Amino acid sequence: MSDGVNAVKAGDILEVTIDRPKANAIDLAASRRLNDIFTSFRDDKSLKIAIITGAGDRFFSPGWDLKAAAAGEQSDEDWGVGGFGGLNYPRNLNKPIISAVNGIACGGGFEVVLGTDIIVMEEHAKFALPEINVGVLPDAGTVKLRRRIPYHVAVEFLLTGRWMDATEAKHWGLANHVVPKGQGMVKAREIARQLADGPPLLFPAIKQLLRHSEMVPEHEAFELHDSLDLVQQVIRSEDLKEGTRAFAEKRKPQWTGR
Repeated sequence: MSDGVNAVKAGDILEVTIDRPKANAIDLAASRRLNDIFTSFRDDKSLKIAIITGAGDRFFSPGWDLKAAAAGEQSDEDWGVGGFGGLNYPRNLNKPIISAVNGIACGGGFEVVLGTDIIVMEEHAKFALPEINVGVLPDAGTVKLRRRIPYHVAVEFLLTGRWMDATEAKHWGLANHVVPKGQGMVKAREIARQLADGPPLLFPAIKQLLRHSEMVPEHEAFELHDSLDLVQQVIRSEDLKEGTRAFAEKRKPQWTGR
């Protein structure tokens, strides 16, 4: 059962597509499916990078399926270990995730995007947290957004529920790349391939250090750096030695993940 979410392996890259016509809204089953997918991705050593997108060309996802809510789903359901959509607070997910935003991403759909590491937006895509209009607290959006963009911009966005287009999202640093309509997955795959060819130990160490030091003063962050297992693994790795040798010998490194 796909529960409206498809996952396809393309070598060492996992491509995840929310496919729930007409708008790719996420109900309880789809959220749990996304959690299962990203947990498996985390634990599968053959996979290095994930891309998440929506089916079609109008919606990435509007978030919670309000038809399911009207039928009885509650906002405090067990959405899965990583929360709604699998990316609100995933456990030890230290591999890079790219979102290819192919249309509207609002509410919980935008919160899924905020849970990714690199954001590619198609030029017609847009963001919103419109929960204010129905009296719902966008918890992950509230926690994460002011850490991504200036405080006053985030607060206005949260309190008004207004829309942000791709140009503004790029201006505030919410989008890494804005591409023509239909080119989101092309760009996402290009980035994924570049990352997948990189040193396999380093990306998890970077994500772990970023996560643990996000709200820590700079001097404490350096002390924390020395205690993190994935950081120490990089420092003691054969890949580190290989990288320096390759630089000196003016050749491409041959990464082994050891």
